[in-house]
Amino acid sequence: MNKSNEKKSSLRQRRTFSEAVKKQIVQDIEKGKATVLEASREIGAHQGTIYTWIYRYSRYLTKNKVMVIEDKSESYRSTELEKRLKEAEAALGRKQMEIDFLNKIIDLANDEYHTDLKKNLVNPPSLGSNRPKGKGTGTK
Repeated sequence: MNKSNEKKSSLRQRRTFSEAVKKQIVQDIEKGKATVLEASREIGAHQGTIYTWIYRYSRYLTKNKVMVIEDKSESYRSTELEKRLKEAEAALGRKQMEIDFLNKIIDLANDEYHTDLKKNLVNPPSLGSNRPKGKGTGTK
């Protein structure tokens, strides 16, 4: 006989499970008492069948709700850190360009007005020397 015509001697018998059993298995999986693989081996059902029950009876999975469970790998973290480093370097570069630009403006103003603005900006004049003398100022 041909292999395709031969019937397997150990065919699985078709079984149906009650809703209570399905819900109990889903509940056990949700509580962490068993995994899908363990549950499928225990009752003799395919893992796909168990997943169908989970999608149907789970308290946590509802239609149009996406549950994302992600374990951030080391490569993902390093990619994110490299991205943040590039952003920080770009910000630093922009700030350095701004400082260079402002220094150039100060140099041009120094040439134009024949003064040293950097020296004048570092030590601003004291307010005491510009006070008017007279009544009510406390000076005689």
